Amino acid sequence: MKKHDLNALNETQIKNLCQRPANDSGGVFPVVKGIIEDVKKNGDEAIRRYTRQFDDAMLKGLCVTKKEIEKAIAAVPFAFKKACATAAANIEKFHRAQVYKTPVVETMNGVRCWRESRPIEKVGLYIPGGAAPLPSTVLMLGIPAKIAGCKEVILCTPPQKDGSIPHSILFAARQCGITQIFKVGGAQAISAMAYGTKTIPKVDKIFGPGNRYVTAAKMLVALDLDGAAIDLPAGPTELLVIADQYARPDFVASDLLSQAEHGVDSQVVLVATNDWNAERILTEVEKQLILLPRKEIAMQALAKSFILITNNIERAIAFSNAYAPEHLIINVKKPERYLKSVSNAGSVFIGPYSCESAGDYASGPNHTLPTHGYARSYSGVSVESFVKTISFQKLTREGAERLGPAVSAMAEVEGLEGHKRAMELRYGKHAIT
Repeated sequence: MKKHDLNALNETQIKNLCQRPANDSGGVFPVVKGIIEDVKKNGDEAIRRYTRQFDDAMLKGLCVTKKEIEKAIAAVPFAFKKACATAAANIEKFHRAQVYKTPVVETMNGVRCWRESRPIEKVGLYIPGGAAPLPSTVLMLGIPAKIAGCKEVILCTPPQKDGSIPHSILFAARQCGITQIFKVGGAQAISAMAYGTKTIPKVDKIFGPGNRYVTAAKMLVALDLDGAAIDLPAGPTELLVIADQYARPDFVASDLLSQAEHGVDSQVVLVATNDWNAERILTEVEKQLILLPRKEIAMQALAKSFILITNNIERAIAFSNAYAPEHLIINVKKPERYLKSVSNAGSVFIGPYSCESAGDYASGPNHTLPTHGYARSYSGVSVESFVKTISFQKLTREGAERLGPAVSAMAEVEGLEGHKRAMELRYGKHAIT
C-alpha cells in the first residue's frame, strides 16, 4: 500500500486517488452488450453456453429443484443455521422499522394529498458465487423483499463446476421464502432477469452486487425501456478506515484485510493520523495476511490500495466525503463528534468494536451499498427499494374554488388553454353543478 501525505496533495492528485481500480473498464461494456444481445436472442441456449465458458459447468437444467433445496437444508451445519437465524432476526427487525404510513396532508381547505406504497411485483436477486458464495446477501435482499410484499421473487447465482449451488445459499433462500432459484451468474444472469427466457421469468427490478461485468450489465439493462430497473451500481467492495493513535493496529489491519480478501478489484484505504501509526498498522497487515486462505487475492487488492497521512481528522473526513466509500470506519477517540461531518458514505461504523464484518452479516442494516463513489447520490438497499410510492389527491368543491384561480393563472402563462379550462369548469361562474 503506497503512502501519501494528504496535506501535501493538490486537488488533481486527490481526485486521482478517488478513482477506483476497476474504473479502467473501457472494454467491459462492449463485451457485456454482446452478452445481453445474445441472451435476448438465444435465451436459455446462450445461458448454458456462457455457463460452460465462464463457470466450467455443464447444466441439464437451469432451475434448482425442490429435491436440491431439501438436500441442502439437511446438509447445512447446525451452527450455520443458528447464525443465519440470528442474522435474519436482526435484519428483519431493522428493516421492518422502515415501514411507515405517510399522513394525509390538507394543503388547503378542500385539498387532501397523500402517498401510499405498493410493492414492486416482480424482482430478481443476483447473488455472487464463485470461490466465496454469499448467503448473507440472500438475507440482505430476500428479507426486505418479503417485508415489502413483492409477489414474485427470483434468485440467480452462479453454479459450481458440478452444476450445484452452495448449500448455504439455498438454505438462506428458504429462510426468505424464495423457491425460484436459477443456476446462472454474471452478465448473462442480469440479461436473463431483465428480458426473460423460456425458463427464467422477466422481472421489473434487479438487485444485488457483482463484479464489473455484472455492474455494467445492470447499468445497460436499466437504460433499455424493455429491460429492468436496478437497485444501484454495486460493484467491487471498498472500505475506508480513519484511525488515530488510539486505534488498535490489529483491529484496523483486520478491517482492511476483511475487505481486501473479497476480490482482486476490492480497494481499501487507510487514513492515519501519523506515519508511526500507519507503520504499526502495516506491520499488523503483513502478520495477519499470511494467515488468510485468500491471501493471494488480498495481496492483489492491497497493491491497488493506499494510505494517507494527516494529523487532522476533519481533513480525513473531508477526503472520505470526496472518495465516498461504500464502507467507512471511524476508529478514533470520541468518533461521535465527527458524524455530522460525514456526507458521503454507504454505511458508517463507529468506534473500535464496530467492525465492518458485523454489517456484512448480522447487525441489521443492509450490506448492499453504493460503490465507485456512487455514495454521493445513492443510498443502500432498504425496504423502500422494493416498493414504489403512488401519490393520491382529492379536491372537494371548496378545494376547487380555493385552488382554481392559481391553477388557471399558471396554465394561462404556460399557454395551456386545455389545462385552464379543465380547472375553470370546476369553480366560479364556469363551474358545472
